[in-house]
Amino acid sequence: MTVDRTVGNTGGNTGVPCWVGDVADEISYPTVFVTVSGAHLYGFASVDSDVDLRGVHLLPAEEVVGLRHGPQTLQKGGVRDGVELDLVTHDLGKFLRLLLKPNGYVAEQLLSPLVVRTTQTHEELTALAPGCLTRHHAHHYLGFAETQWKLFAETGELKPALYSLRVLLTGIHLMRTGEIEADLRRLWTGHTLPYIPDLIAAKAAGEHRAWVGSPGLPDSAILARDVTRLRATLVEASAESHLPERPSTYGALHDLLVRARFDRPGLDRTD
Repeated sequence: MTVDRTVGNTGGNTGVPCWVGDVADEISYPTVFVTVSGAHLYGFASVDSDVDLRGVHLLPAEEVVGLRHGPQTLQKGGVRDGVELDLVTHDLGKFLRLLLKPNGYVAEQLLSPLVVRTTQTHEELTALAPGCLTRHHAHHYLGFAETQWKLFAETGELKPALYSLRVLLTGIHLMRTGEIEADLRRLWTGHTLPYIPDLIAAKAAGEHRAWVGSPGLPDSAILARDVTRLRATLVEASAESHLPERPSTYGALHDLLVRARFDRPGLDRTD
């Protein structure tokens, strides 16, 4: 893993606070990786966006095979320097089971270019990730988009509108290319969505701004038309996709988990 992918303690020009590495170091188990997800990953963070950290921790063998089991999921919240924080990590075994399902959310976390903490095991996982992607991931993105579209209908806020567009475009890109891309700024070109830059700029001014009254945005009926069109495009792209029906990396991920659990190589940080 190259250093230029690492947020670490610098924050760089990503808009991610410089203290995220310190938060990652507070996890009470060895970490396989910690990355930034949420609006910072999706390319439309607001001045008041929270920071979503996602990752994987590794339970020792005695907390998996014995009577006392360690936590499958760790969560940490709170406010730091005026910024709301949300940290969630899963044990490696749970994460791999999620990854082997058509779950685009965890694949995006694994492949996030905003890397806070990384290891050799993380590098191995990213190399295996393409073999976990299938045409059935389209269902994940269609379902996620439907949930966000309902939320937009209820609130009229920019955030669920952006999420609706982002997840549909990510799904379309995945079906057509076999690659995960979560940044809306890289996804919208070529899809006749000229208002996206204005939408991102409006969202940047506040997490809960409304669609109506935001400068540069068209009538919400145009958004509804585009969301409907993108849904149909994703369904079509799924039917035409060259992605496989099922993952091809089950055996390799099983071997990686056993090796990590019992021998624990590859957990030295590479950042």
